[in-house]
Amino acid sequence: MYQTYWKESVIYEVYLRSFKDSDGDGIGDLNGLISKADYFSELGVDTIWLSPVYVSPNVDNGYDIKDYCAIQHEYGTMEQWEQLLDELHKRNIRLIMDLVLNHTSDEHPWFVEAKSSRYSRYRDFYIWRPAAADGGPPNNWTSYLGKPAWTYDEESGEYYLHLYNAKQPDLNWDNPELRAEMHKIMTFWLNKGIDGFRMDAINSISRDQRFPDTDKTKLQANGEPYTKNGPRIHEFLREMNDKVFSRYEIFTAGETSKVNEDDVLMYTKPERRELSMVLSAEASKLADCEEDQWQSKEWGLDDLREVMKMWQKDVGEPGGWFGLYLSNHDQPRMVATFGDQGQYRAESAKLLAILLHTLKGTPFILQGEELGMTNHPGLIRIEDFNEQQAHSYYNVMVKERGEPEELIMERIRQKSRDHARTPMQWDDSTNAGFTDGQPWLPVHPDYKEVNLKAQLEDPDSVFHFYKKLIRLRKEHPVMVYGDFDLMLEDHQQIFAYTRHDEAEEWLVLLNFSNEEAHWKLPELEAERLMGADFLFGNYPGEIEPKCHRQGTLRPYEGLVYRRYQENSTD
Repeated sequence: MYQTYWKESVIYEVYLRSFKDSDGDGIGDLNGLISKADYFSELGVDTIWLSPVYVSPNVDNGYDIKDYCAIQHEYGTMEQWEQLLDELHKRNIRLIMDLVLNHTSDEHPWFVEAKSSRYSRYRDFYIWRPAAADGGPPNNWTSYLGKPAWTYDEESGEYYLHLYNAKQPDLNWDNPELRAEMHKIMTFWLNKGIDGFRMDAINSISRDQRFPDTDKTKLQANGEPYTKNGPRIHEFLREMNDKVFSRYEIFTAGETSKVNEDDVLMYTKPERRELSMVLSAEASKLADCEEDQWQSKEWGLDDLREVMKMWQKDVGEPGGWFGLYLSNHDQPRMVATFGDQGQYRAESAKLLAILLHTLKGTPFILQGEELGMTNHPGLIRIEDFNEQQAHSYYNVMVKERGEPEELIMERIRQKSRDHARTPMQWDDSTNAGFTDGQPWLPVHPDYKEVNLKAQLEDPDSVFHFYKKLIRLRKEHPVMVYGDFDLMLEDHQQIFAYTRHDEAEEWLVLLNFSNEEAHWKLPELEAERLMGADFLFGNYPGEIEPKCHRQGTLRPYEGLVYRRYQENSTD
């Protein structure tokens, strides 16, 4: 039976490597995370999404898995992981694990065996094809790193597919033996008592087995649409559900991309028995150019409204469900993309928090978001960056294609995932209280001012604002289940909408600009909403206690008003 607690949850992403280091090696670990278990209770979140902690060569910071059922030594031990689970459950906090199903590390024993012989049992666990007639790769696909998506194996004389790094070979989900082994891995962790999975790149695991050429000629000719929402994806997900998920009281959150509203409904409507929710990536990618995700483009409120309307109306109302986020470990900090890193850092951080917590969908918070952390200004040269996509992009564009280095570096400085992965800022001590050693990524230089200790002492801080929003979400079902309607649809500064159910209606007004913005309610809405009570806003100080027909929002100001519905018993 499907539960709804996961719709009402607020999920906090722990990127373990950067959360809290307990042993001075500069890398966050399980003991460090355990030491901060009370922090999650203080904040009010009820679910932790833990980034991959499995044994890995760390080509892609744990998303290249060598052993799915063992803990990476630099993070700790299985006993420490079990202690973490116990400490979270004592606090009524759930734990979901990050499950990577599209690929493994090339050091995984399956792939080592697969390479050893064409006749190995594990050969068909991966995707192998002979060379094309000209001796080159089987088709013209590129990986997400801008390189060919096929690597030639000299010993067997065939190519293997990898949509990511060549050291992350893709799994062949068309093989029933492979699927059975992956079901065993899921069962292993569920039997330990976890509460579900965040499923990485889940809509990529079924591919068009013809492997046709793509007609794309741009940087990332990555085989889409032949690698997304493939011909057997729903069969594979229903099989997972029937054989594994349905036997436990858990939920699943699927990372998807290149999906439309019909896709999301097929993945998440309960009667289809596939996923509990998918993660809505479109809003976080508004500032990406279609032909090259590293190039920035101007985005406007019309873009944001269009994306949110699809998820809120076309997915939410027919019964689908989704997780909401504007940044995670794969995107730069949301304040840098959608807010103001300077004068209005705190105000814009709170504004974005209002957006995420007052829309339909399950909010996902990236660690540090609740402090208003921003992109790191000290990541300047390519040597300063850790993530593989930044280095691959630099090599392809500068070394192979001869593009101007400064142009490419400016894109990397703006878009690198490393910005989301800098160490958590706990206090104003050395390295922000993250480690006694040398941190694996540099701490943001603003940590003396932007840190948890300082924000705990400031009742108007971003942290306390998040606490308020999380508490309100638990107290007001309208934030979770209420209907959504856009307002002021042509306004170029203000994103406005209502949430309403049988008990109450909320009016949300958000100024997405660094200038004052005037607003005026349409006549019909004004008759209904005039006199609504001020509920909260993101600026400190006194606010007019009632909603009027019109008003002015300060830069990055957000206001929320509430009225009780007629015939409500509240």
